[in-house]
Amino acid sequence: MYFAGVDIGSITAKCVILKDEKIVSWVVAQRGYNSSRAATEVLEEASSRCGIDTEEISGIVSTGYGRALVREAGQQFTEITCHALGASFLVSGAATVIDVGGQDCKAISVSPEGKVLDFVMNDKCAAGTGRFLEVMATALEVDLEDFGGLSLKAGTSVEISSMCTVFAESEVISRIASGASKEEIIAGIHHAMASRIAGMAARVKITPQVVMTGGVSKNIGLVRALEERLGRSLVVPPEAQLAGALGAALMAGKAAPGLG
Repeated sequence: MYFAGVDIGSITAKCVILKDEKIVSWVVAQRGYNSSRAATEVLEEASSRCGIDTEEISGIVSTGYGRALVREAGQQFTEITCHALGASFLVSGAATVIDVGGQDCKAISVSPEGKVLDFVMNDKCAAGTGRFLEVMATALEVDLEDFGGLSLKAGTSVEISSMCTVFAESEVISRIASGASKEEIIAGIHHAMASRIAGMAARVKITPQVVMTGGVSKNIGLVRALEERLGRSLVVPPEAQLAGALGAALMAGKAAPGLG
């Protein structure tokens, strides 16, 4: 039996299809303006990649900001629930999950079964999120995909004191004018974000096994800065961006008659 999870985030749409609790297909695509259409497109593309029609999928669960707009979904679950379960599936023993997405940041304490024990979430401002990094990249005229590597080349970092996106952008422009290198400024941005995220994560139980998920986990500079701030290594699975959709697909399987 096939089960699918569709995660409609603020920037991307993700779909994961499982068969016998194994990932057989997945898709990540830009969400665009129409969330319903994006959901249909990633679901159809993921189905096509594993050689099935969407009608062959026994259960579909949606999650993320746009979960209510996924017409094909039989059930909806919050991204907190799905990220916890997905991260636990990807990394055995995951007990603390830090998820940094386009518009929010979450820290989740997870049981051995992948259930949420506690969580804290920042979704009221862009500080510490992918959107914050996008604005900083634009101010520095640097491709966002190059941010992580550039920061690791910095011999030192300059202090970025404000985490308000508007004020931080002005501060970055001021640092450029003072002669600081882009590498040093980017390193400073990552350290400021890491401080913010670590402070939030401290409100849940931080365990030796910390898993980082979400699209921003691809930024090696932020990962290293966060590791330094937390004083421990982070586990970043290759499929980190899929954690929410994966958790949703697992929930679909659990909800199926005779399987849950």
